[in-house]
Amino acid sequence: MLYKSTRGGDANLPSMDVIKQGIASDGGLFVPDEIPGLSMDDFRMLAQEGYRERAVKVLSLFLTDYSQEDLTRCVYSAYNLEKFDVPDIAPVLKLDDQLYILELWHGPTCAFKDMALQLLPHLMVTAAKRTGEKDDIVILVATSGDTGKAALEGFKDVSGTHVVVFYPKEGVSSMQQLQMITQEGANVHVVAVEGNFDSAQSGVKAIFADKQLEQKMEQKGYRFSSANSINWGRLVPQIVYYISAWLNMLKAGEISEDQLVDVVVPTGNFGNILAAYYAKRMGVPIHRLICASNRNKVLADFINTGIYDRRREFYKTISPSMDILISSNLERLLFELSGGDHERVKTWMASLQSEGQYRIDDDSLHRLQEVFWGGYADDAQTLQAIRSTYQEYNYVLDPHTAVGKWVYDEYRRQTGDDHKAILASTASPFKFAGDVLRAILGQDAVEGRGEFELLDVLSRVSGLNIPLSLAGLKEKNIRHTISCRQDQMKDVVIELLKIDEV
Repeated sequence: MLYKSTRGGDANLPSMDVIKQGIASDGGLFVPDEIPGLSMDDFRMLAQEGYRERAVKVLSLFLTDYSQEDLTRCVYSAYNLEKFDVPDIAPVLKLDDQLYILELWHGPTCAFKDMALQLLPHLMVTAAKRTGEKDDIVILVATSGDTGKAALEGFKDVSGTHVVVFYPKEGVSSMQQLQMITQEGANVHVVAVEGNFDSAQSGVKAIFADKQLEQKMEQKGYRFSSANSINWGRLVPQIVYYISAWLNMLKAGEISEDQLVDVVVPTGNFGNILAAYYAKRMGVPIHRLICASNRNKVLADFINTGIYDRRREFYKTISPSMDILISSNLERLLFELSGGDHERVKTWMASLQSEGQYRIDDDSLHRLQEVFWGGYADDAQTLQAIRSTYQEYNYVLDPHTAVGKWVYDEYRRQTGDDHKAILASTASPFKFAGDVLRAILGQDAVEGRGEFELLDVLSRVSGLNIPLSLAGLKEKNIRHTISCRQDQMKDVVIELLKIDEV
């Protein structure tokens, strides 16, 4: 399997080079030359296997220059009971006869990003070793809350790597911030950026595009890569859990082999739902992909109109990991919608850069709307979804998954679609205990309580154990205190890596 850039500049690259490089040299994203398929016989076989065996099979179709032995070692190192608190890794819970919850937050940082970022370091280090890479790999990350901690945890003290995470100074939850600024590891750095996530993401992209800095890095024995979902090595592990979720339902007798399902994904950067799109392309019988946005509804508006317009007010919401106006992974879908026309993709991306918007053609819009449906929930609706789900099912949603639940209910109301649905649950409710308790018990239950007291209250209310990684934060020291403006991010990287030192 070879890879090419969505903008036409790079082509015929093997997956190891793509994973090491992260982003294409022309600023585009890497996509596979073709999407491999799985037959029903393949699905029947995989239904009898566990998560790790399924992962090795799916990854082997995309990462063909990795040996079976390498992939098996990477997968078993990433997905085990030392890292995840359930043997199923990504269990599916039946909420009712219609809706099933795919729990993606049982890893070490309690968010779905662990599903990819526990695996990516193993893939990257293996690629460096197999290709004779001599330079240290510097992982640059922009995070809206969860990617940063998952990358830090995944890459900490991994030989031959360094990690620099930029997060919006006031754009993540207090628990997310605490997870990052207390991170241990000799090779990790965390920096707060003034502004929102888009500021951090744009700053990171500018660093990747700086050829002069790239030359300085090479002289010092460094090369940049990414742990954001612009890196194909981040995205491909996410395809696995949608395939696995459908297989779990099939094995349990909840669906038949030819029964279509809907998939509901709360997303801001589009990578998580794009992985479900690739699973559909591989043969999973998915009917509709329901894209759930919060009040920063640039994706929902795009799906409904074909116009992507980031020139709008930015809102800070109670689902901060989705507070995004520039959805990087959408570029991969644009490539698919346009039939692989990289010139059209370049034109759209140039328009987004210069004018803050673009409009896709009618044929591409038709293809988009055949598969995707977009909706959104504001904060009040998000809280209502948490409250009603708890009252009806005694099940606790975090504010991101609650956005998905609200939008799913709206989708069914508006369309009458009665297909069974899988809702991707992206974070543990304990990461957002204050807002969850405000929804379930009211404001008085939250008033005057600290973060760790809120964890105790939520544990009593829900009957769930506090994740050990969150409970242990109160014993940790703050280790990262650097902050900067967007235009200072490059200088911070140079200083942290001592690039200018003789």
